[in-house]
Amino acid sequence: MAPVYIAIIGLGGVGKAFLSQLSRLSLPTATKPTVIFASRSSKQLYTKSYDAIDATNLDSSSSSLLSLPDLTAYLADAPGKVILVDNTSNQDVADAYPSFLKKGISVVTPNKKAFSSSLELWNDIFGSVSAQALVYHESSVGAGLPVISTLKDLVATGDQITKIQGVFSGTMSFLFNTFAPVSGSGAGKWSQIVSQAKDAGYTEPDPRDDLNGMDVARKCTILARLAGLKVQGPESFPVQSLIPKELQSAGSAAEFMEKLPQYDGEMEKYKEDAAKQGKVVRFVASVDVANDKVSVGLEMVEKDSPIAALRGSDNIFVFHTQRYSSSPLVVQGSGAGGEVTAMGVSADLIKAIERLS
Repeated sequence: MAPVYIAIIGLGGVGKAFLSQLSRLSLPTATKPTVIFASRSSKQLYTKSYDAIDATNLDSSSSSLLSLPDLTAYLADAPGKVILVDNTSNQDVADAYPSFLKKGISVVTPNKKAFSSSLELWNDIFGSVSAQALVYHESSVGAGLPVISTLKDLVATGDQITKIQGVFSGTMSFLFNTFAPVSGSGAGKWSQIVSQAKDAGYTEPDPRDDLNGMDVARKCTILARLAGLKVQGPESFPVQSLIPKELQSAGSAAEFMEKLPQYDGEMEKYKEDAAKQGKVVRFVASVDVANDKVSVGLEMVEKDSPIAALRGSDNIFVFHTQRYSSSPLVVQGSGAGGEVTAMGVSADLIKAIERLS
């Protein structure tokens, strides 16, 4: 049996958690992979003879830097099967996936940009897949939750997807579960809750990167494509930004947060209007396959709905299908964080190794 080699790009939060999990993978000894390449920003660690490396020594490495084409050639010449584990959100790396695959290098990744950018890249990636070059990207939507695998199983077994909807962002889940809970009036004004979420690490360092809705839009794009819609990209359908127009040009995150309280009234009105109807407001993603429509934005939902019942920063994905018509299939749980995202990557790695073996 040919050895299986791993190249790891990205050793940040997800990458570190992945490395920790790698040594504990439940695999037969004969199929346990060997790490031969690791990189982070401007550091790389590898040997010309494809020896096993200790990725924790990356910071002290003196290896010369390989460009993406050079890395492709290096991995293609390895004396065994190679799996590239990309733990980044880097667009350049995502754009190189077809080149890796065409050289027989499999890809395992949580990188959303690879699967939510242009439809041309999507087609190029999956057009380059073969029995010897696989792609797994479960963690590109919902971290370690079985969202993509569930959708693929539904489609592969002939079910008809009619709609997928839910709360696809841990940040948005926390914000609205706190701001407009099913019972009670909420824990404060909108700007206070955004500040609380930022301090707790639920948002990006610049909360606008969450509030603009594009992270959710990328996940919608991926699910829509897997469900059969030819979505051109996350800019091709309505996405409601929660950034006030007046603050879109704020020079920094600090300036944005300082001025946000001036616009609390708009969000308060959404909450009040929903309450008058006996509902709560949530940031909902919708992939309406039956009507070929995708949208992301605020919706007023019934208090007894699965979406309204979320707690904390949990995600929820509700699948309405021909088989699950009377009662939808629901996938719910933690949809963000280094450990659970790395778990999804690790599980995909096991699947890739088993298929390649």
